[in-house]
Amino acid sequence: MTTDASRFLFYPVFPRILNNSWQVLPLRPQCFWAILLSQYRRRTGSGPCTRGRRLRPPKGDFVTKYLFQFARILAFCFLGEILHAVLPLPIPASVYGLILLLLALRLGIVKLEQVKEVGLFLTGIFPLLFVPAAAGVMELWAEMGNMLLPIIIAIVPVTVLVLASAGRTTQALTNRRKNKEAAHD
Repeated sequence: MTTDASRFLFYPVFPRILNNSWQVLPLRPQCFWAILLSQYRRRTGSGPCTRGRRLRPPKGDFVTKYLFQFARILAFCFLGEILHAVLPLPIPASVYGLILLLLALRLGIVKLEQVKEVGLFLTGIFPLLFVPAAAGVMELWAEMGNMLLPIIIAIVPVTVLVLASAGRTTQALTNRRKNKEAAHD
């Protein structure tokens, strides 16, 4: 399928499988929005797409689902803050919150589906959350110049230690999986 590349710049595209290969078909904006609207109408049971049968509307709205999932995660962060204020241990409140969330997931108090989408979203934007800290470091660069040698002495061994432990853990898990597969054969 030979097409002019400029045709795809302003039109949404719709992937389609043809003969076990993906083809990208151009859609005019009207067709794209019509497809989205028809899928919404079919899912919610409104409009002419239902052909006389009444479909159940989806459980909860898209935004509501994400808000409740985010609220659950924030509740565990708040519980972590409470534990940090009550317990005299030098452990950050976020670690308390993560441990509480892990325990709730393992004990079945919170189901994975109740926090999965927002958790995936938050881990997806995780690198973006380091931007303010990096900007703060750049702002204090002149003051950190005096402490550059101790910082490097601290960072280099810790980085090597983290790389080595991550590599060993990955090797151990891979070997364990291979041993389980060999035992099943």
